Amino acid sequence: MSMKSKPPFPPTSTSYKQTEQAHETPRPILLNCIKAFLIGGTICVIGQCISLFYISFFDFTEETAGNPTIATLIFITMLVTGFGMYDKLGQFSGAGTAVPVTGFGNAVISSAIEHRTEGFILGVGANMFKLAGPVIVYGVFSAFLIALIKTVLQLLGVI
Repeated sequence: MSMKSKPPFPPTSTSYKQTEQAHETPRPILLNCIKAFLIGGTICVIGQCISLFYISFFDFTEETAGNPTIATLIFITMLVTGFGMYDKLGQFSGAGTAVPVTGFGNAVISSAIEHRTEGFILGVGANMFKLAGPVIVYGVFSAFLIALIKTVLQLLGVI
């Protein structure tokens, strides 16, 4: 049976699609991109300022300031999420708040807040790590694979 003999959509589906397109709200794509860029960039600038703070006042180097900077960003994100402001910021900026560290911190604390009525162990603890667990496992596993590949390449004298 050839494809030309069948219409791509049934008549009701086609009319529904036309009605849907006529009533669809146009999305301001350029404005959304600008807001995401500005908010995401601001988060990154805050992270850079924290890193420079650790370098200037606590005698860290550029290589060693990364870990306390990430921990501080996650802590700040968790506080802002706990006060209910991160969700509003996310609604405004869209993908701009999905900077990996702050997005991860927000996802972890949001699930902990959502399940706090179920208790600390089975509610907060168990549900908080439903998202964090796989991220940590895949991160550790990926780091292991990269280290293994690097070690093999060093033993072969390639690098």
